[in-house]
Amino acid sequence: MSTQIHIRPLAPEDYSAVGRIFFCAVHEGTRTAYSYQQRLAWGGDAIDLDRWKARVKALGGFVAEANGEPIGFITIDRTGYVDLAFVLPSASGRGVGRTLLNAAEDWAKDNGATKLTTEASLVAHPFFLRRGWVMVEEEHVERQGVVLKR
Repeated sequence: MSTQIHIRPLAPEDYSAVGRIFFCAVHEGTRTAYSYQQRLAWGGDAIDLDRWKARVKALGGFVAEANGEPIGFITIDRTGYVDLAFVLPSASGRGVGRTLLNAAEDWAKDNGATKLTTEASLVAHPFFLRRGWVMVEEEHVERQGVVLKR
């Protein structure tokens, strides 16, 4: 039996759940694509709740819940840029990402965005390709002196 996924708007009080989802997704969900040093540079060694509190306050997007618990989130701005899209590894493969992206795409259309863009990680890249997105270029970014490919 599958669990119903509920999508709702991202709210400032979601900062701790968003921080936890991001941290778990980076440290657990990307193990096959990034080294420990890369995951540490990207996700930190602990969840910085003050940073997430400030960041979530400035973002728009959606949260996916199952049984009332946040299990994923996506952020999108009025230009159609998807900055963050993360799902708990324990919820992976259940359609959470697809449902979140559908909500973001609908919101973008309703708000006048003519195209959607993102800078996807190596793990997220196949997900976006399956959804019809096109890779424009490979990028290497530096986080705390460590290079990550996306």
